[in-house]
Amino acid sequence: QVRLVESGGGLVQAGGSLRLSCTGSGLILSIYYMSWYRQAPGKQRELVATIVGKDKTYYADSVKGRFAISRDNTNNSVYLHMDNLKPDDTADYYCHAEHLIVGSEYWGQGTQVTVSS
Repeated sequence: QVRLVESGGGLVQAGGSLRLSCTGSGLILSIYYMSWYRQAPGKQRELVATIVGKDKTYYADSVKGRFAISRDNTNNSVYLHMDNLKPDDTADYYCHAEHLIVGSEYWGQGTQVTVSS
C-alpha cells in the first residue's frame, strides 16, 4: 500500500520556525518529483515548493527566502523547513509525489500549520 505520511505541523508564533516531514511507504521517493502544497481555509490549494532529484528546487514567490525543501533518500523522506513564519502561512500542508516517468501521483493526508500574530 502506497502512503505518504506528513508530520511536524503545529501552532507557532509569527517569526517562528517549523519543519514538516513527509515519509513514503510503498514507494521510493527518489524517483518522484516531490512537492509541498498548502490550502488555507476558503482558498484553493497552492504549490509551495518542489524538489527534483537531489537539489533542484522551485519555490512560490510568497515563501522564497523563508522556506527550504530537501530530501533524504536514506530515510525515504522529504522535508519543508519553514523560517520566519507569518500568519498568512496558516494552512493545511500536503505532501505530493509525481513519478518522474509515468506520472502517477500520490497525496499525503495533510498536516496543519497555524501561525499566530
